Amino acid sequence: MDPILDLARPSILRNPYPSYARMRETSPLFWHELLGSWVLTRHADCLDVLTDSNRFASDWRRAGEDIPAPLLSVQTLDPPEHTAIRHLLLDGFRAQDRQALHDGLEGQIDDLLAGLARRPSFDFVGELAEPVALRFVTAFLGVPAPELDWFVPMSRTVVDGMDAGLWPEKHEPAVAARARLAEYAGGWLADPPKEGLIAYVAEHPADSGVAETVLRNSLRAVLHAGYESASRLLGNAAAALLTTPGALEAFRATPATAVDELIRYDAPVQADARVCVADTELGGVAMKAGDPVTLFLGAANHDPLRFPHPTELRLDRAPNPHLGFGRGAHACLGASMAIRLTGSVLGALAKDYPDARAVAEPDHRRNLTLRGLDRFEVTLRPDTGEEVRP
Repeated sequence: MDPILDLARPSILRNPYPSYARMRETSPLFWHELLGSWVLTRHADCLDVLTDSNRFASDWRRAGEDIPAPLLSVQTLDPPEHTAIRHLLLDGFRAQDRQALHDGLEGQIDDLLAGLARRPSFDFVGELAEPVALRFVTAFLGVPAPELDWFVPMSRTVVDGMDAGLWPEKHEPAVAARARLAEYAGGWLADPPKEGLIAYVAEHPADSGVAETVLRNSLRAVLHAGYESASRLLGNAAAALLTTPGALEAFRATPATAVDELIRYDAPVQADARVCVADTELGGVAMKAGDPVTLFLGAANHDPLRFPHPTELRLDRAPNPHLGFGRGAHACLGASMAIRLTGSVLGALAKDYPDARAVAEPDHRRNLTLRGLDRFEVTLRPDTGEEVRP
């Protein structure tokens, strides 16, 4: 059986980490024909690639590839083009009153949980993680949240396209969805809000030297990546806490380290890609300019050479040098915000609803690059021994 395609089997999708371990033990760095890419599974090798943009590019034009305009953004450009847009967005991030944003959101979280607690059970993904994540990222941007029924399917189409190396039919729909989201984001610049990240970048484009197309695409990327990272992290983390005995109680005792461990244990970002731009050597393997490189960050985060007892959920683990939000020039811009949001939701859950528990097994989406749940039925009510009906 193909070790990569096998990851999409439902039984393995629920827990891919034993499969990653077998890859690491037998062929930690190997060439995969279907992907047409080197595959990396060790923490040290993945870290080397993430932090070396001279040898390994995010901008595939440096390897002679033709990249569609909708894909040129802060996520896909390399320095020096990347530096300008990243600095503009970082300056915009720092200019926001993040404390006020979190204070307002925590009240919404409390209200939402109180309403859900009155029901026998609910879908943690569709009724909590996704709406909270979308409200959060759009509030930070300073714009109204779009309708979930419109946004979520389009966002998922983009995520599906990240696995187009295995399923090529997913590529074109994803490019079209990115273009629609970029057009939607472009409307913000035409009529910017008075507050938020959009307001800041709309006031400073001339100072940055960033092309409007790249800025529009990057705002789309902030919306999409912020939403997907936060919602999938919330779902994965809740599944780990509510299916591991004693974990929810332990979360209350170790909030400073717990979220980082939940990211390491079951990260949303399971894979990333780069391309060699010069003949080089990595992990004892010779690579040529133009060779694609696929980094299995989920495998790296369970590497026993870097993390003692990696299969165990240790919420007090420190230090915790996971690669869940990348490293180097392309490290996630909003990582600290996603971590804080997750801490707020799970902290409220652990404090106010210590009897929260899973009603059914988590149902995972068939995505290998971004890992997340399709549905996760939970209840906030005490266990009385009676069957809880959704």
